[in-house]
Amino acid sequence: MRPPLEEAGAQSEASALYKSDEKSLFQKAASIIRMICSRSLLFFSLIMLFKSYVAWFGVFEDGPSWTTMLKELPFVLLIFCLIEWFATKRKLIVYTIFNLLLTGIFFAVIIYYKYYGVIATYKALEQVNQVTAVSNSVFSLIDPQYLLIFTDIIVFGFLLIRSKSAVNWKQAILRPVNRKLIASLFCVSLVITSLNIYTNRGGFNEVVKAENMGIFNYEAYTLLDQEEPELIPTKEITQENINEMKGIDGSAVSGYEGAAAGKNVIIIQLESFQNLLINLQVDGKEITPNMNELVKNNTYFSNFFQQVGQGNTSDAEFVVNTSYYIPPEGAAVQRYVDKELPSLPRLLKDEGYDTATFHTNVVEFWNRSELYSSLGFDRYYDKSFFGEEDSVYFGASDDVLYRKTAEELDKMDQTDQPFYAHVISMTAHHPFTLPEEKVGITLPERFDDTFVGDYLRSQNYADKELGKFIADLKERGIWDNSIVLVYGDHLGLPTTSLDQDDLELLEEMLGHPYDYPDMMNIPFIIASSGDTPVGEQTQIGGQVDILPTLSSLLGISLEDHLHFGQNLLAEKDYNLLPQRYYLPTGSFVNSSEVFISGSGFEDGWHHSLNGMENTAKATEEEFYNALELLELSNSYVSQLPLKN
Repeated sequence: MRPPLEEAGAQSEASALYKSDEKSLFQKAASIIRMICSRSLLFFSLIMLFKSYVAWFGVFEDGPSWTTMLKELPFVLLIFCLIEWFATKRKLIVYTIFNLLLTGIFFAVIIYYKYYGVIATYKALEQVNQVTAVSNSVFSLIDPQYLLIFTDIIVFGFLLIRSKSAVNWKQAILRPVNRKLIASLFCVSLVITSLNIYTNRGGFNEVVKAENMGIFNYEAYTLLDQEEPELIPTKEITQENINEMKGIDGSAVSGYEGAAAGKNVIIIQLESFQNLLINLQVDGKEITPNMNELVKNNTYFSNFFQQVGQGNTSDAEFVVNTSYYIPPEGAAVQRYVDKELPSLPRLLKDEGYDTATFHTNVVEFWNRSELYSSLGFDRYYDKSFFGEEDSVYFGASDDVLYRKTAEELDKMDQTDQPFYAHVISMTAHHPFTLPEEKVGITLPERFDDTFVGDYLRSQNYADKELGKFIADLKERGIWDNSIVLVYGDHLGLPTTSLDQDDLELLEEMLGHPYDYPDMMNIPFIIASSGDTPVGEQTQIGGQVDILPTLSSLLGISLEDHLHFGQNLLAEKDYNLLPQRYYLPTGSFVNSSEVFISGSGFEDGWHHSLNGMENTAKATEEEFYNALELLELSNSYVSQLPLKN
């Protein structure tokens, strides 16, 4: 048996050896870190690789994989090799600038995706002037975890400007590099980057394309791919051709033609109002009792879908008033407002109507002054009319909107002319942080501090003000002499913005998991004092269908107005609704499902509409017809004459 002193000595020696090995490992790790930090290209490349993984977690459903490095790093190395080759004494500053630029691209892609569900490109810069107006919406989309990609920039800024201890590191990182090695690395990176772009450029789904290429490669591809699609000659774009693509004959009649002829027209566009709110109760409390009353006593289209894009609310105004689709890039107010657009205001002016549109924001927001002149409205009412009384977000509240609009409609109703008024609500706007004094419903505790809870409270307020507006119109005698159309402009609950608590609350309320059909579904109601069928109509419809449906009820011919919608009271058996932006290019809604494109049709996703699980799935013919319809619309509008 070993003596106690000898055993204690052995333990002490072993402990010393362990500490020595631990110190050695620490020294080796420190040495490796110092080596990495002293080599600028390696150091900044590893930082950008880390940020690539953060971005992929924020954008792509499956997150990053080992291939992420092969898709993102070669592009980064192209830039960093050029810095190493051409930069000298200012190399560290140049690295920091490009680090900030590339980080900004990742951050913009994450935030844009969380709202729109698509990948932002340089073309989204056209929206920069809108960002300050909707800053609350932007900030609400920022998760703290995504701010991690900026931490290194803060540290670098401090080191470059203030810290004397960083002098040695600065000197080490500026050491000359092997130019042959840099040239070789540049060539290899260029080959890999080119292959990533070239082999994946043919897909339709922008998100899939970005995932296959890599985010930076996709951004470069969209920047370099400036080839404009060849427009289809106007003489080849006929109503018969459109109807054939849509799968209808266009000759069906409803029996309600001209039923509302000569009546005033009031169209109410509800901000972010989704169909899931209709008849929704939370623990026995109705969220939208006034809309529920409208639905019960009037014509209600429950399978109705948004067709807006980058322009959101302004796109809805464009689609509803023209029956054309949104452009392939950008908002309609950025692409089409130099044209004299065939429109609902022009159709009604030919019938002797006075036309006006009402919105509480400044008319310059989303270039609406140009939109309204292109659509042919006689006049508009904006912030200069409504003032800043009871301001919420970027304009007067719905209370002010409806009260002052009703007063103006009363004046218009006193003349011998019928009128068309397009009323745009706004208070229930993303991110739905309603002022406390406007909250009119108490939700269960589980809805506190949730996005869904804020959404329900905002829409409850919007519904209350809508109910007051309807009562006001009835008291003034306007309601009975008008045909009133109500619809949601676009979704309020993007799937990409919802956390697990929100998704669980939605599933609890809906009785099924929240999915794309729920997200894209908005209500459409026609109220016209017995002139239309009462109750739920289950045929598929979209915002592009509002103009032809209303025109039929007013007895107005569309023989000279090319349109891409259909009369929902006549064409009930089938509909085809191409989609853009909130769903990737190639996606569409048909009479049984929401189809989301993949690289093409075969790898796309089929999402059955609620209650239609056993119906036939979308076909490849519908896929190409939907793409052709979008091309026909863009070609037609792009070749319209310029407005005076």
